[in-house]
Amino acid sequence: MLTVDCRDVLSVKNELLVYVSDTVAAIPTLKNNQFTLSTFDDDEILDINTVIGAIKEFLDSIGENNNFAVISNNNTINIQSIHGKIIEQVSETTQNEMFTCTHCGFVTRYQVELNAHQRIHYL
Repeated sequence: MLTVDCRDVLSVKNELLVYVSDTVAAIPTLKNNQFTLSTFDDDEILDINTVIGAIKEFLDSIGENNNFAVISNNNTINIQSIHGKIIEQVSETTQNEMFTCTHCGFVTRYQVELNAHQRIHYL
């Protein structure tokens, strides 16, 4: 299991979680300022370099790759601001906004539908 500390990128934490977990095929668990990634099979081990690469790809896709460092320490990956910059909320609420389930990646246009969907993860 790997832990990704997102204190400096909290406004895009959910999008980062979905992108990284899809890229490395891992099970994400969302926490306050971080998320963890686990493998589907307990015998498998997540490659930390693959996870770091996915995080860097995400930061590059939003144009923030030069402002943040991705540092690993044992089973923890920290995303730290180089210049003290914190990512502001990138997207504003619009009628065309899509909502994504952080557990499985389910996508919908309706917040109510997402809330109903997320309840099935806790049954």
